[in-house]
Amino acid sequence: MDIFGILTMIGGLALFLYGMNTMGQGLEKLSGSRLEKILEKLTSNPIKSVALGALVTAVIQSSSATTVMVVGFVNSGIMKLSQAVGVIMGANIGTTITSWLLSLTGIEDGNLFVQLLKPTSFTPILAIIGIFMIMMSKSSRKKDVGSILLGFTVLMAGMEMMKGAVEPLAENESFRSILTMFSNPLLGVLAGAVITAILQSSSASVGILQAVCDTGAVTYSSAIPIIMGQNIGTCVTALLSCVGASKNAKRAALVHLYFNLIGTLLFMAIFYSINALFPLEFVGEPAGQVGIAIIHSVFNVFATLALLPFAKGLEKLACLTIRDKQTDAEKPKEEYRILDPRFLATPSVALEQCKQAAGKMSDCARSTLRMSIALLSSYNEQDCTRVDSNEDIVDIYEDKLGSYLLNLGSKSMTVSENQTVNMLLHCISDFERISDHAVNIKDCAVEMHEKQLEFSKKAMNEIRIFSDAVNEILDTAVKAFERNDTKLAKSVEPLEEVIDKLSGEIRDRHIRRLRKGKCTIEMGFVLTDIVTNFERVADHCSNIAVCLIQISENNFDTHNYLNELKAQDNKEFRDKFAKYREKYMLP
Repeated sequence: MDIFGILTMIGGLALFLYGMNTMGQGLEKLSGSRLEKILEKLTSNPIKSVALGALVTAVIQSSSATTVMVVGFVNSGIMKLSQAVGVIMGANIGTTITSWLLSLTGIEDGNLFVQLLKPTSFTPILAIIGIFMIMMSKSSRKKDVGSILLGFTVLMAGMEMMKGAVEPLAENESFRSILTMFSNPLLGVLAGAVITAILQSSSASVGILQAVCDTGAVTYSSAIPIIMGQNIGTCVTALLSCVGASKNAKRAALVHLYFNLIGTLLFMAIFYSINALFPLEFVGEPAGQVGIAIIHSVFNVFATLALLPFAKGLEKLACLTIRDKQTDAEKPKEEYRILDPRFLATPSVALEQCKQAAGKMSDCARSTLRMSIALLSSYNEQDCTRVDSNEDIVDIYEDKLGSYLLNLGSKSMTVSENQTVNMLLHCISDFERISDHAVNIKDCAVEMHEKQLEFSKKAMNEIRIFSDAVNEILDTAVKAFERNDTKLAKSVEPLEEVIDKLSGEIRDRHIRRLRKGKCTIEMGFVLTDIVTNFERVADHCSNIAVCLIQISENNFDTHNYLNELKAQDNKEFRDKFAKYREKYMLP
């Protein structure tokens, strides 16, 4: 092979890896949040775990990506280590589909129908369809399908380039002597593991092996150990991803390594024992692309069937390797650990984690406000401390979730996913401000308790009605946010307008009581602070609802939207306003 052949080989490898990456990203976007939902349905049933692991890996075309996701789920506490074992086994089976797709390039038959199955026959059509879908379609889903088709085309083109580049090596004696070295099982396993560790993809390294096999210079005696090593080398990605993770996450990565190591030892021990007792004729024959796919599949299915009954043993082995120290036990799970950086490699999954974290943040902000309002009528030190503690938690959520969303925003996502990221960034700021207002209301309760101040019965009744309205608008906004329910979100603005009018009425009534000497200036300051904070909470609920509605309708002119909403001819708005006005009318 001359310098131009080497350059062609490198170029083919680059196209191959790029095509695989593009196809995987397209499949991932198309599947969206369903990837995580599939994995979340895992039960203690190991067979179901294996099936789901295989399915997810077949979809995203990468066992490494699936395993890294599993490490992230275990690290976040979403998945138990026992569940992860089955998924990891299934991932190894799912990744074999790539080798079967690549084996299509080796089809040799004069039959017209069989020739049509060759990628060189149908990928040009896929490329045309794919590029038209990307350029002409406005639908993000159709664009994703186009990316998958183009990725597959580029993948196959890279495969053909690599095959063409290595063809001259078929007659090269030096090349043949190098490959003969790999018939030594240890050298073959080592070579396969190193190549796969460098590429960080067993599918890619198997593809390269299939391209080289097309020369006819690689025998099964050399190919089998290399395939075994490729399965071991793919564990490097998961091992690297678990650095800095929890003990259970590290154990999940080790389960992946132990599964492939033990599976390789078992398979090779049985295979070479059989070959020694009953020499297998095919071992010395040239390996074909379909033969590589068969061996790859047989090994992974064999390893899964052999080790699945001993899944708990693999789990115990990983636990023995990474022990729990009595003096350094695992820390309790923090809720925001679900924002694991490993998920950023799979944006659709990372976005689901963000939505879950934002949901927890909204619930925390809501419970904080409820506690602070309750303190106005029933003061106790314990709830005061909890309000401050919850506010700190909400602040941490905003900081961690905001940073995570900004990192996620730089990833390749669909239009819908980008809109969701923008919506979350806007809404978490409002939830943080709501918890700040809760602290302000708590401070009013503390001031009243320390100065032994009390509202009159009329004033207290007015605050109760006002607080009921504020609690309802916050409940409505949080439910609409968590469910992404724009219909429910449209109930927020009419109630917000009622709250604005309540605020004005309560202030007017306080001034009248003040003039009659029925209220003090000091109590007036406290009342004004409470009313102002109630009103601000309602404003933030309005911001959340408007943000949900605007993103769903692709309308980002807030001022114009609110003017249209409150127009005299908007019967729906007027009816809801009248209903809330009657419900929260001051006596």
